[in-house]
Amino acid sequence: MKRLHRRFIDTLRLHVKSGHGGMGLPRFGGIGGKGGDIYVEAKEDFTLKKTLNAEPRKRWSAADGGNSHKFRIIGEPAESLSIPVPVGTTVRLDGVKILGEVNSVGDKVLVTKGGTGGSPMNQYNGQKGQAHNIQLELKLLADVGLVGFPNAGKSTLLGSISRAKPKIAITTLQPNIGMAEFHDGRQISIADLPGLIEGAWANVGMGHKFLRHVERTKLLLFVVDINGFQLGPQHPHRTPTENIILLNKELEIYSSNLLEKPALLKFAQISLKSSTLNTRENRASINHLKERLREVLDFYGDQEKDQVKVVTKARQQVQKLLSERSYKRTAGHDNKGESGDLDDCVRNEYYQ
Repeated sequence: MKRLHRRFIDTLRLHVKSGHGGMGLPRFGGIGGKGGDIYVEAKEDFTLKKTLNAEPRKRWSAADGGNSHKFRIIGEPAESLSIPVPVGTTVRLDGVKILGEVNSVGDKVLVTKGGTGGSPMNQYNGQKGQAHNIQLELKLLADVGLVGFPNAGKSTLLGSISRAKPKIAITTLQPNIGMAEFHDGRQISIADLPGLIEGAWANVGMGHKFLRHVERTKLLLFVVDINGFQLGPQHPHRTPTENIILLNKELEIYSSNLLEKPALLKFAQISLKSSTLNTRENRASINHLKERLREVLDFYGDQEKDQVKVVTKARQQVQKLLSERSYKRTAGHDNKGESGDLDDCVRNEYYQ
């Protein structure tokens, strides 16, 4: 039976146990050595698969501190243990609490502390080191991330512009990385990410496994099927316009910061050998999409203009009331209650 090997690992669960503190020596007041700490350290050109190969049992243990004895009153402290991981790794405690991230070579995150050595404070008994499970999550560092629904043509695009060999016509379940080189020698990395589906923000489908990688890309390239998309017979058929809106909505709900990334749009599945009827349908769909995008942009543009007008009008009203108050104060009139008038003015202008 042929054994299947995972080509890419982006999550890895480990059990980590720091060293115990060494025993003290009450007779001479000796102090035991401290147990070894455990760190996660970012290494250059490293992968989580290499991390797994370094310790296939997924159990990392640091050394115990040295005991105090008559020839060495102060026990020798144990050395810290570093777990090598790739750059861009997030460390979670028991899969929930984030302990930290390593975003550049040499960055370290302390995951367990070694036990203190035996001393008068603990009746010369070395203390146990910390032990728990951690989860390593890799967020790809790529220049361009391909975003789209399943079977939109992302893998085909990656294979045509780079030397990557993704599986075509098969839904991507693991990210693929390709390098595209320009004529002047410049190179950019392109990530073909698993297909997104509605509800990914709530971890439906590939869910967070997909969106986690999107966070690290510098630019998003939306790949949309010009013929629309239908996830299954029980799901409605979505037009290209609806697909673009849904993709942006999924990213926004997961993290509003993703909307601030620069993005490009590419239409796929446009066959040059298609019939005249299909060509006309594609052109009509593109024209309709352009009109809908203009309507959306105009709507938000008008909303922004209206907000500017409201803010300007409110500012003028506030300045007017402040001027009247200053005049009344100079004239010796009572200003009691005018603060409420000022608040009402601002409230009415913003929430009318």
